Amino acid sequence: MITLYGEGRGFRVAWLLEEMGLPYRLRQVDLLAGVEQDAEFLSINPAGFIPAIVDGDTVMVESIAILQYLLARHGPSPLVPASDDPAYPVYLQFLHMGEAGLAGPVNAIVATNILAPETERQNWTVDWALDIFRSRLDLVRRQLAKYPYVAGDNFTAADISVTYALQFAQRTIGFVFDAAELDYIGRTTTRRAYGRAMDNCPATKAWVAGWTETR
Repeated sequence: MITLYGEGRGFRVAWLLEEMGLPYRLRQVDLLAGVEQDAEFLSINPAGFIPAIVDGDTVMVESIAILQYLLARHGPSPLVPASDDPAYPVYLQFLHMGEAGLAGPVNAIVATNILAPETERQNWTVDWALDIFRSRLDLVRRQLAKYPYVAGDNFTAADISVTYALQFAQRTIGFVFDAAELDYIGRTTTRRAYGRAMDNCPATKAWVAGWTETR
């Protein structure tokens, strides 16, 4: 059985595991309590960040790499187009953009808002990160103007990556999306696998519930 360490971006992994019907267990990692005290987890990922997985003898970190690994190791899956499918390059682009161009820049803003003194929270780096997010979001918007999903007509793992990033921006920096993006989020998050993943990730579910109550 696959062990998934940590929620956060690990939710992407849980969602994919649910979509693929792969058995797994979630092992919580409390970064706020001090990961340096978690010897078991540090033996898996000495760098101390989440998520990580253990699949037999395989240990992996980085959520997007984990998605690619699971699809290759436990596929084939309709969640990834065939390499000779014209949709494959677009799929791969948005799979990685979900972190590199969307969630990653938002994370810089979140860290600044949490850790920086109040007088230093509005700075050049925050403006730069928001510009990066908006520019990549424009590419998502162009795609959704033509197709229901980011790789075309079918839901793929790229939608797991992008949906997580969009919801992360909603819930952390209060980013306001247009109707097209909200409709897209509605399509992806009403999938049964998304609901099962949410039920299996109690910290994420509680965080989302708290965010919903404050809206």
